[in-house]
Amino acid sequence: MWKKTVTGSALRGSIAAVCGVAFLLFGYDQGVLGAVIGLPSFRDEFDNPNRNLEGIIAAIYDLGCFAGAIIAFLTADRWGRKGSVAYGSWIMVIGTILQTSSTEKIQMIISRIITGIGNGINTVNVPIWQAESFKSQNRGAMLVIQSALIALGHPLSTFMGLASSQAEPSSFSWRWPIAFQGFFLVIILCVLPFLPESPRWLVSHDRVEEATVVFAALEGKTATVNDEKVLRERDMVVASVQQERELGEASWAEVFTEGKNRNISRVLLGAGPYMFNQWSGINSLAYFLPITFERNIHLDTQLALIISGVLGIQYFLVSWLPYFFIERAGRRMVMILSAAGCSFCMVMITIMLEVNTLASNWVFVAFCFLFFDIFSWGILPVSWMYASEIMPLRTRNKGVALGVGSHWLSNFVVVYVTPGAIDNLGPKLYIIWAVLNASFVPITYFFYPETARRSLEDMDEVFLNERFGITKCKKPGPKKLEMELNSDSDAERVPYGGDGKPA
Repeated sequence: MWKKTVTGSALRGSIAAVCGVAFLLFGYDQGVLGAVIGLPSFRDEFDNPNRNLEGIIAAIYDLGCFAGAIIAFLTADRWGRKGSVAYGSWIMVIGTILQTSSTEKIQMIISRIITGIGNGINTVNVPIWQAESFKSQNRGAMLVIQSALIALGHPLSTFMGLASSQAEPSSFSWRWPIAFQGFFLVIILCVLPFLPESPRWLVSHDRVEEATVVFAALEGKTATVNDEKVLRERDMVVASVQQERELGEASWAEVFTEGKNRNISRVLLGAGPYMFNQWSGINSLAYFLPITFERNIHLDTQLALIISGVLGIQYFLVSWLPYFFIERAGRRMVMILSAAGCSFCMVMITIMLEVNTLASNWVFVAFCFLFFDIFSWGILPVSWMYASEIMPLRTRNKGVALGVGSHWLSNFVVVYVTPGAIDNLGPKLYIIWAVLNASFVPITYFFYPETARRSLEDMDEVFLNERFGITKCKKPGPKKLEMELNSDSDAERVPYGGDGKPA
C-alpha cells in the first residue's frame, strides 16, 4: 500500500512526471524504428527487408498495442490504474530485451508485439490515472505537457539513431537506440511504488478512507482528511459513484448500449479523436520520416536523419503552446483549427511533390515542419485527453480502452501501408490525408461537446441532458470552476459513514 511520503505540488508533480516519462517513451517508440530501419547494419541483419516486410516490422508493434488495450479493457478495473501501468512496464522490459537481442526477423516481429502489448496497457491507463488524480482546471494543461513529451520522443529517437549510426557497420548502431527504451522503463518502475492509486478508482472499489487520504495528499501538506475542500471533493466522487451504481452492476454489454448514461455515444465520441490522430496522416510521416525524405526527395541518409531530428525538436518546442490556450479556447476550437491547418499542409505537400523541382522539394520539407506544428497545437493533445474526460466512472476504463484500441488499429493500417504507398501512390498519398483532415472539421463542430473547465461529474450532466446527435455544449465551462468547490453555498455533501460507504 502507498504511504504518504510526498504531498501537494510535489506529489502532483511526481504523478505528472511518471505519466510524462510514459508518454516520452510512447513518442520514442514511434520514431525509433524509422531511425534505424534504413541503416546498413539493420538491413544486413534482417536480409534487406522489402517494402512489405518493412511495413510488417513497423506496424506489428501497433497490433501489439491494440492487444494491450484489449487486455487493459479486461483487467484494469481489477488491477487499478497504477497497478496496470506497472504490469505494462514490466511487459515492455521483456519486449525491449528481446528486440535488442534479435538476430532473426521472426524474433524482431514477436518482440515488437510484446513491447506493443505493454505500451497498449500503459496508453489506456496513464491518461485515466492522471485525469482522475488532477482537478478539472489542471487536466488540460497537464495533458498538453504530456503531449509535448510525446513530441520530444521523436527527435530523441532520431538523434539517438544518428549518433549510433557512427558505429556502422557494427550492429550496435541499431541495437543501442532500441535498448534505450529500458532507460524510461527503469524510471517508471522505480518511482511507481511511491505514488498513490487513483482516488476515484479507490472510491469505486469501496476504499473511500484510502481515497480521502489521497485527496488530502494531493491538496497539500497542510490538508487533512477533515478539511472542507478534501471532503467536498471526496463527496462529489462518492455521489457520482453511487449514482452510477443505482443503474446496476456494469456489464460488457452496457458499454455498447445507450441507456440513461449514453454509453455508446460516449464510446464513439471518445474513439473519434484517437482515430483523428492517426487518420490525419501523422504517422505516415513520423514513423518513416527519414526514409520519407530519402525516397520522396532523394536526400542521403545522414541529411535525412538530421532534418528529421531538427523537425522533431521544433515539433517538441511548439507543442507546448496549447498549455497557454487549450483551457480558454476549449478542445473543440483547437481541434477544428488544427484539422483545417493539417488539411491545408497536406494539400501543399501534394502540390510540391507533383512540381518536383529543387525549390519545391525544400518547400515540401517546410510544409512537413508546419504540419507537425499545427498537429501538435490541437489534434495531438485533444486526442489523448478527450475520451477520459467524457466517460462515466463505471465504464471509463472500458471506454478509453476501446478508444485506444481504435487508435492502434488505425495506426497499424497507416504504418503498414505507408512504405509501399510512398512508392506506388507517390504524392497522391498525401491528398488522401488532406481530405480526411478536412472531414474532421464538421464532425467536431456538430457532434463534440466541450469538456474544458468541466469536471468529470459535470460531463455526466451534459450527456444526461443531451440526446445523441448535434451538441449544444460548445463553449468551455465557467472560469472560476474551483469556486464551486470552495463556496459555502454549495449543495450539501453526501452523508458518509466511516465504513467507506454512504451513510
